[in-house]
Amino acid sequence: MSQRLATPSQAGEVLCARRKALKLSQRVLAERLGISQNRLSELETDPSRLTLDRLLFLVNALGLELLLQDKDRSGVARQSEW
Repeated sequence: MSQRLATPSQAGEVLCARRKALKLSQRVLAERLGISQNRLSELETDPSRLTLDRLLFLVNALGLELLLQDKDRSGVARQSEW
């Protein structure tokens, strides 16, 4: 599986889809992560609230890895700083 992410909501969709593909309920995954099912639901819905360490822990629990690489900038206008 390879997925490009451009927004936090896309991350939530990918994480939720992966959890479902592994046939894991939110309750079971939350127990593995040591958080409540409600908290996992919130993070899938609004992943912008994830810290980097929590994101990496969740990604690892789902058998995924986070990869950063150079972006293909051909033909893309430069965006301003945040």
